Amino acid sequence: MKKYLLVVIILFASTFSFSQTPPLTLEPDGGNKKASVSEQIGIVKIAISYNRPGVKGREGKIWGTPIAYYGFVDQGHGTSYAAPWRAGANENTTMSFSHPVKIEGHDLPAGTYGFFIALGEKESTLIFSKVNNSWGSFYYDSTQDALRVTVKNETLDKSVEWLKYEFTDETPSSAVISMSWEKRKIPFKVEADVQRLQMESFKTEFRTTRSYYDYVDAANYCLRNNIELEQALAWMDRAIYFRVMGVKNFYTLSTKAAILFKMNRLEDAKKIMQEAIPFGTMIEVHQYARTLLINKETQEAVKVFKMNYDKFPNVYVTNVGMGRAYSATGDYQKALDYIKAALPQVPDEGNRTNVTNMIKKLEEGKDIN
Repeated sequence: MKKYLLVVIILFASTFSFSQTPPLTLEPDGGNKKASVSEQIGIVKIAISYNRPGVKGREGKIWGTPIAYYGFVDQGHGTSYAAPWRAGANENTTMSFSHPVKIEGHDLPAGTYGFFIALGEKESTLIFSKVNNSWGSFYYDSTQDALRVTVKNETLDKSVEWLKYEFTDETPSSAVISMSWEKRKIPFKVEADVQRLQMESFKTEFRTTRSYYDYVDAANYCLRNNIELEQALAWMDRAIYFRVMGVKNFYTLSTKAAILFKMNRLEDAKKIMQEAIPFGTMIEVHQYARTLLINKETQEAVKVFKMNYDKFPNVYVTNVGMGRAYSATGDYQKALDYIKAALPQVPDEGNRTNVTNMIKKLEEGKDIN
């Protein structure tokens, strides 16, 4: 009896130990290669995971054969009696989209999809399935389709040995995803409403405590794209004046002023900048004065250059600033005096060349701005 119990205990221990052992690490079935590729369109993250079958000497015997059959077929296994091609090898090829996108102009919600292709000789139908965890397409269920889109096939001049997916023809709001194998390519365009998605993301993230830097970044996004400036202005007021977290400095105030300039509220913008200047570093104030010059606000620029010089007298940056100020008003001789004073103060060879060129221009009676 004791011997019997000992055998039972050993068998139980062996079974328990076996059940706790992680799966053996093996290479993909059939000599295929596992791969993944990803890219972002704006804040939209796109990721493709797939297995890569090889041509392996079967040129001209891939498409329209049992390897990559046309249409829907009964593969004699699983639950599907009308299965499309698995668009790769082994388990489901999957495509994930972190946010809603358009596929060839058709809406596809955010999510991870099993990707299949109903192949044809001239064109093929892309299928994005809500089921993404099956083996091959043996369990394909058309009632779970999230989207079907038909696209044109393309012929390649050079054979691609290992099936691959890649992103091409990128723009700020779109990319083309192409599946290539042997001498065929099947491309499709993915687009995202990047500005709308970005603004929605900002608004969601600002429902909690954030650094003033975050509000500046969001406001600058609006400035660069000239969108929702009223919202950007509200964000900057929160960055500057919000209790506890608000910070009044050159960074926040000058960003608010830039928004006001963009909205053509020039006097309000100038007023805010007058408040910002005392907070600014020498470089920040110098750059602001240069921006004024670019915007043809010459008298205002001269005032700012002078304020900077009075605060940081006779140093390289402010001497150059005063040179630019006087050059802008046409007083090239005074400008030359300041630029010559800056020459022995130059911090590097690049600036030395720049200052030398300024001196040459002023001596020829030319504006250096």
